[in-house]
Amino acid sequence: MTAQEPPALPLRFGYGTNGLTDLRLDDALGLLADLGYDGVGLTLDHMHLDPLAPDLAARTRHVARRLDELGLAVTVETGARYVLDPRRKHGPSLLDPDPGDRARRVDLLVRAVRVAADLGAHAVHCFSGTVPDHTDEDTAWKRLTEAFGPVLDAASAAGIPLAVEPEPGHLLATLADFHHLRRALGDPEPLGLTLDIGHCQCLEPLAPADCVREAAPWLRHVQIEDMRRGVHEHLPFGDGEIHFPPVLDALAATGYRGLTVVELPRHSHAGPRFAAHSLPYLRRAARLAARTTTGTSTVPSHGDPSATPEGSSAP
Repeated sequence: MTAQEPPALPLRFGYGTNGLTDLRLDDALGLLADLGYDGVGLTLDHMHLDPLAPDLAARTRHVARRLDELGLAVTVETGARYVLDPRRKHGPSLLDPDPGDRARRVDLLVRAVRVAADLGAHAVHCFSGTVPDHTDEDTAWKRLTEAFGPVLDAASAAGIPLAVEPEPGHLLATLADFHHLRRALGDPEPLGLTLDIGHCQCLEPLAPADCVREAAPWLRHVQIEDMRRGVHEHLPFGDGEIHFPPVLDALAATGYRGLTVVELPRHSHAGPRFAAHSLPYLRRAARLAARTTTGTSTVPSHGDPSATPEGSSAP
């Protein structure tokens, strides 16, 4: 850092409610506040804030008050597995052959934008979906770009960024795919990016810290967990291969001010335990990054807190 450069602002960490599905939403928010999290990645789902409930507006007002009381920031996430269809995971998607089914997903995303505006959220997360059987990629991309029109209009009117996530196995799976969508839509101002750090480790050609730097101009939301190369499995910190201090250093250096949200949806059975272990791990990694940047410390072997006994977070 030169004398002219301001110090990087501290990162703000959150935890995703899709990893706390056995808790009532009020209890989940209280837990995260008590643990010291800065915010929450709130997945709209039947067990928490149901986007299809007839009293959605009243429930949203209650959640807004609760977040304000607890001092928690929020990102609205739309990755609920069965919120629209009890038989199809993440179905219907924006790529479905049936226009009516695609419209149901569009309606969900527009509802999410409205909820986000009422909560004061800093972004709405979404994804493309997988390519349906017997559908070629050109057709899938055409459906995706057309479906995003009304969602982007709603996001623009609400002043809420739409943060698309590259998801392994989906049509939009990589950073390159995000840029393909952005160009196809004419680079609309509300369109931003959700960067999942584990997904970078899983399949991007760049290292996760380099992915952060490459994504910085479009970065609106960050999800974080450990992962191994070539295996799309969200892991607790220390159980995968990611070298976290450089990743957090890169995030801080970009000036990113949204939430960095822990995403462990398959660990809900022990969600409170994983939430309790994840925040100290990330804070230690961030301190190591800051000390390394200023030259006051060296990073231990493997470059993350799991390399020392006190850093291990695996419950």
